[in-house]
Amino acid sequence: MNIPIYQVDAFTIKPFTGNPAAVCLLEQAKDDTWMQAVAAEMALSETAFLVPKSNGYHLRWFTPTTEVKLCGHATLASAHILFENGFYEEDELIEFYTLSGTLNASYIDGFVELDLPRRDAKLIDPPQKLSEALGIKPVSAASYENETVLAEFDCEDSIRSLAPNFELLKTLSFQDVIVTAKAKKEKYDFISRFFAPKVGINEDPVTGSAHCLLGPYWAPKLNKQEFLAFQASARSGEVRVRLQGERVFVGGKAITVLQGKLVHQ
Repeated sequence: MNIPIYQVDAFTIKPFTGNPAAVCLLEQAKDDTWMQAVAAEMALSETAFLVPKSNGYHLRWFTPTTEVKLCGHATLASAHILFENGFYEEDELIEFYTLSGTLNASYIDGFVELDLPRRDAKLIDPPQKLSEALGIKPVSAASYENETVLAEFDCEDSIRSLAPNFELLKTLSFQDVIVTAKAKKEKYDFISRFFAPKVGINEDPVTGSAHCLLGPYWAPKLNKQEFLAFQASARSGEVRVRLQGERVFVGGKAITVLQGKLVHQ
């Protein structure tokens, strides 16, 4: 049986911008080796695998080299495909069952909004090796569960001009590196970039899950609970962020750019 697979550009309305993800619709679960092989074949930062259950979908995410616990843009891409292809009406809630718990997706005013877990980072001294790898010392830094380090810089230009040493970034104890600064333009509240060379992603174009940290990080600095953020990768994208208790609602648009079927399994 042929397996439907799609490529979606998330957090954008323009094709070939935003963050591309593959979405694979399965009738029943496949083994991890197969899913990892498909993700490597797709060669995108994330491939999402959906398996239906009675009241939603099991959802797993794989980079070309490993499985991850949370991925915002591939979840948005998955919800986009389910809404676009009539699996759900626009007024229905999609429930995804994942390694990060149950995640909900809604369609609101033309945006897909994801209900994701809040992640509060703790302030740390900026690691010397991080400064060396980025080529500039951040004004402050914070970490989340020794997995992610967030580095704040004093201006947007510093973020845009960064040219990291990815081999040196791989030697950090952190898997993910987020860099951020307050935005210059009034349209946006803050900008960011995201690097994860340890899992085969030197730079992720637009990272929904990163905003689970970025929103709570910027809230006291900007005295706001809702933000419009910009991820300043080469492809770039816009992310809406809304804080509510222990949850972070991350919203964006998406566009399908490719659809096909896996014929060899």
